[in-house]
Amino acid sequence: MYLANEKRYETMKYNRVGDSGLKLPAISLGLWNNFGNYESFENSCLLVKRAFDLGITHFDLANNYGPPPGSAEETFGRILEGDLKTYRDEIIVSTKAGYEMFPGPYGDWGSKKYLVSSLEASLKRLKLDYVDIYYHHRPDPLTNVEETALALDLLVRQGKALYIGISNYYEKEAREIVEIFDELKTPFIINQLKYNIIDRRPEEGVLDFLKERKKGTIVFSPLEQGLLTDRYLKEIPRDSRAAKESIVFLNEKDINTKRLEKINALNEIAKNRNQTLAQMALSWVLKDDRVTSAIIGASKVSQIEDNVLALKNLRFTKEEVDMIDQA
Repeated sequence: MYLANEKRYETMKYNRVGDSGLKLPAISLGLWNNFGNYESFENSCLLVKRAFDLGITHFDLANNYGPPPGSAEETFGRILEGDLKTYRDEIIVSTKAGYEMFPGPYGDWGSKKYLVSSLEASLKRLKLDYVDIYYHHRPDPLTNVEETALALDLLVRQGKALYIGISNYYEKEAREIVEIFDELKTPFIINQLKYNIIDRRPEEGVLDFLKERKKGTIVFSPLEQGLLTDRYLKEIPRDSRAAKESIVFLNEKDINTKRLEKINALNEIAKNRNQTLAQMALSWVLKDDRVTSAIIGASKVSQIEDNVLALKNLRFTKEEVDMIDQA
């Protein structure tokens, strides 16, 4: 029987989510692409349990994570029902809806129909009565934002989610929906955004807005789909994401000579900090007090262990920051 590491809370850093009562680990585990039906269930269990043993209490999902869609929630539901059953109160489970889950007019975007039915289905797959955070996965340009906000608020009042989050909402969209949440007194606490050394879009207003409103920010792809690691310093490994045609976000065309030069320059800065490139990339996003947590992905236990070591050095000199910006 699994018994969690008794010292799991001693080395992890926990940050309060805005002015809410909730704290998240500085590093969270995302179950996006390595927890579906095509992966080893035994390995998925090892990854989740090792993360928990290292103090990672937050596990981030979405209805369409897999592949196939829904299977990551099913996998995590099996783990929760088994080895982690006695630890449910120590675990933050988040899921999302907003991207295509099933064909037809009711399986995408941000209608009340989709958001309500999606959470019901997610809870069944997860074998839970509620999730801790329920996110709208992306803004819907065709649905009135009030409908989306009211649907999310309803699900909290029904006890199916404790907190509400949004994802991929930049400043304009975030301002619109937060105003409605404030009127409804919805426990909206966090925005999930892509942010890393290479992709700086959140710096264009939304990070400051969320801090001003005392809300949290959790970032995904802090390692730019593995680009900000030592995997691509020389060539594209055959077993990497970039080499797999089925992976949409990062592919071989993204890794050109100019980009490789930038990555190698960043790697030299990391070496001088006694960090791996991945550790420095995580430290870089977490040095910002506007960032509550960074979501990592993993296919190997060693990747989680390496990433958590980033917390040992979150300080950057002005010279280091300038060098990173220059690179």
